[in-house]
Amino acid sequence: MLMTELNAESPKDFIRTIIAQDVEAKKFAGEVRTRFPPEPNGYLHIGHAKSMCLNFGVAEEFSGGLCNLRFDDTNPTKENVEYVESIQEDVRWLGFDWGNRLFYASDYFERLYDYAIFLIKQGQAYVDSLNADEMREHRGTLTEPGKNSPYRNRSVEENVDLFHRMRAGEFSDGTHVLRAKIDMASPNVNLRDPVLYRIRRVHHHRTGESWCIYPNYDFAHPLSDSMEGITHSLCTLEFEDHRPLYDWVLNACQVDRHSQQIEFARLNLTYTLLSKRKLLALVEEGHVTGWDDPRLPTLMGLRRRGYTPEAIRNFCEHIGVAKRDSTVEIGLLEHFIREDLNTRALRVMGVLRPLRLVIENYPEAQVEALSAVNNPEDPTMGTRTIHFSRVLYIEQEDFREDPPKKFFRLAPGQEVRLRYAYIIKCLSVVKDDTTGEIQEVRCTYDPETRSGGPQASRKVKGTLHWVSAAHAIQAEVRLYDHLFQVPDPGNDKEGKDYRDCLNPGSLERLPQCYVEPSLQQAKAGTHFQFERQGYFCIDRVDSSEEKLVFNRTVALRDSWSKIEKAK
Repeated sequence: MLMTELNAESPKDFIRTIIAQDVEAKKFAGEVRTRFPPEPNGYLHIGHAKSMCLNFGVAEEFSGGLCNLRFDDTNPTKENVEYVESIQEDVRWLGFDWGNRLFYASDYFERLYDYAIFLIKQGQAYVDSLNADEMREHRGTLTEPGKNSPYRNRSVEENVDLFHRMRAGEFSDGTHVLRAKIDMASPNVNLRDPVLYRIRRVHHHRTGESWCIYPNYDFAHPLSDSMEGITHSLCTLEFEDHRPLYDWVLNACQVDRHSQQIEFARLNLTYTLLSKRKLLALVEEGHVTGWDDPRLPTLMGLRRRGYTPEAIRNFCEHIGVAKRDSTVEIGLLEHFIREDLNTRALRVMGVLRPLRLVIENYPEAQVEALSAVNNPEDPTMGTRTIHFSRVLYIEQEDFREDPPKKFFRLAPGQEVRLRYAYIIKCLSVVKDDTTGEIQEVRCTYDPETRSGGPQASRKVKGTLHWVSAAHAIQAEVRLYDHLFQVPDPGNDKEGKDYRDCLNPGSLERLPQCYVEPSLQQAKAGTHFQFERQGYFCIDRVDSSEEKLVFNRTVALRDSWSKIEKAK
């Protein structure tokens, strides 16, 4: 019975529909069980988040449902404890708890070996001695059937003996493999006697040197599912052609519990790569600073950039689960982080490209304490005190000496309001004698127009943010943009390599910015909205008490929201 009845509505997608029907038909004894099975050979990215949300989400929605976290550690040549720890951290950060249900495929190595012996004795597996090139030649093509290996008809006794000796370490890598005996003429190449075990003399991060043969994914995965009592094994569409092999393994091994594999469309995002191999290349070739580079779609990169688990989970829920591959606009992901941060981020003022502004008629020694709203979306967040003085910093782009039409910011003879403060009027500019660059803007203020005062209602068309030069603290700000210049960098129509599509402007460092002094005490990862600029967070890696570093999570402009409203 459904625990939440999915809010008394019909299931949200085809997978939940299947599971609900299975529960109603009592197809599986006991509770619904799913699993999230990452390979510990890399860091999780936003695509894994979709799978994580689905597997843990389904388990949460059905009465008594459970979701296992299982590491598919069957290829020690690429695996590392660092990845295991990072994956667990990411799963927790995203808000999921596996309880005491943490497993590894290596937990089952002995039982998997016994299943392999069972298949050999049943005449359904054999030790093949072809080398890799010969196996490739015998496999055939998509239009031509494969050819049987000359070793396919070895006796059961010889196969058992050879497999025992493979385990004992008598043979070098590549000498022999264990293959399933299915059908070399099958139109599904995955059923053309797939390899079940390979010799790999490699240290395993959990079993050490205990094993020198390791099961392949297509053998270990279905049996691990069965041993854990997984009812619904949810995976992405690239495993659809592997489902007949998944079922063959479980049937041939005569397991008591036959898990059901269901495939769904993986996540594809514009201006983003989600290929582990290509992401690894970007890191190793130095195109990014590491796996936690805020431009990468890794969860640790998104976390460092300032994305919240709530925004990612809301995004994954919104895009849903489909049967066909499609591409999601990255603007939709950005929309969800804006929506989340809009309600939680503290509003502050920060000037990224400072221009000095002097108010000539403001007393030199005077400092006013003004009240500023922390978050207009949440009155419970209260107010803060900001300091106003004679010398301020404003944004360079907020002043034009020769303004175009409809430029409603500061210009000679033009008035604007300073946020939370007064209306000012520009009188003149001070320029560098050599370069002619504007160094300072000189203004006057109207003392009767203080925000909240009796004449505060006097209207002007522009409002600028600012910081007091005497009170502001210096910080570095990093402005991040899309890592790639084209929507589909992994499949460019002009045939460009994805590296050729990198955006040279994906990171802009601004080393001399000024922010409100209250930010000096903020903790790493804290979110802020720099008014009129965007959402930012304090960098977890490079920021310190001596040097504040802010990462822009996302700009304020929400194109996706405008698209939705136009529908």
